[in-house]
Amino acid sequence: MLLVGGGLTGISTALHLRRPFLLCERERELGGLARSNERDGFHFDQTGHWLHLRDPSMLELAERVMGGDLVRVQRRAQIFSHGALTRYPFQANLFGLPSEVIEECLVEFVRALLARRETEPRNFEEYILHHFGAGIARHFMVPYNTKLWGVHPREITSAWCSRFVPTPTLEQVIAGAVGAGPPELGYNISFLYPRWGGIGAFAAALAAQIDEASVRLGVELEQVDPVRRVARVGGEDLAYDAMVSSIPLPELVQRLVDPPAAVVEAAAKLRATPVRYLSLASRTTPPADYHWIYAPEERFPFYRVGVYSNAMPSMAPPGASSLYVELSSRDRDRSRDDVLAEVIPALVEARALQSADDVVFADLHEIEHAYVVFDEAYEEALGHIFPYLEQHRIFSRGRYGSWIYNAMEDSLIAGREVAETVERALGDSRD
Repeated sequence: MLLVGGGLTGISTALHLRRPFLLCERERELGGLARSNERDGFHFDQTGHWLHLRDPSMLELAERVMGGDLVRVQRRAQIFSHGALTRYPFQANLFGLPSEVIEECLVEFVRALLARRETEPRNFEEYILHHFGAGIARHFMVPYNTKLWGVHPREITSAWCSRFVPTPTLEQVIAGAVGAGPPELGYNISFLYPRWGGIGAFAAALAAQIDEASVRLGVELEQVDPVRRVARVGGEDLAYDAMVSSIPLPELVQRLVDPPAAVVEAAAKLRATPVRYLSLASRTTPPADYHWIYAPEERFPFYRVGVYSNAMPSMAPPGASSLYVELSSRDRDRSRDDVLAEVIPALVEARALQSADDVVFADLHEIEHAYVVFDEAYEEALGHIFPYLEQHRIFSRGRYGSWIYNAMEDSLIAGREVAETVERALGDSRD
């Protein structure tokens, strides 16, 4: 049994398998994007990684491995637009915006409600207009999601968003517009987070449950022969009876020996948007106490900013703060200094920094496959790829293995479920 990719899905698969396995990871430690790093007493995740657990067995697992060092935090998320900080989500918390913006959003919400039909929106832009109206679309939904996804919402289907985009009632929208304040909305009204060490402490605690003899680090999948069921990993040919891969799906297809042309063509159609982000250390605490903000306006060089240390003070030295800044631009040619010259004044305006002089350091990073683009080719492409892989007992799972948009818990559940799938597929045979 071969597991390729040591992120949360690979770790969870290993923890739930009842048969021998070998887990291979190209980095020098397990955890994938759920790893954290430390510099001069400041701790950083790879952008915001707040843990939302609803599955009882996942919650039990997390609490068991963390031994009491998992803290529940009530979300403090805000929107920064029109010079104001307002509550999240925008569509249910218009109070505090300019009066003309509130009026436009309310009127257009009611118009959309009265004109609503049973027909399914064809794309995400239509979904936005259908559920929220032209005002909320113009002032938040369209510009924010364009910055986030790197493409206009009309290029994205609406299949992914029902869980992640709160849809308030008319009563909730009106209450939020007059300051009556509806209850917190959304799937992430609270989250769990390690008391020390960032989200990487959780990934490390999970990984510590795996026998080191079953793990190989610093080795990369180079080639997979699906017919012979042989994978070349780190220069060594490994026979397997089944493989679970959580590496990005297009990369897995590229490593297949003689795949069908239809599978290769389908993989070439899969799209993802990279993210460039800053890990920024400040010698002071920020003026605002939010955990993160969303910034829809085009004039800001970021779409989301988070303050780790507002959620968990141990993420920075006393009196200091650690931040992540997700950048709107994906331009790899822009230097760190050019980025900072634009970002730091905007962070001061957004009340994430007291002063430009407070910056201790800022490191620029990139996540290559950050957001899968759910375009019109998406479903058909996956329909060619997955049946071929599973015909040859290759199970591609996790956020990038399944080529989806999900949360950390989903990746953990995917590992549990694929372990069960493999057990059924292999029956009583043993490695």
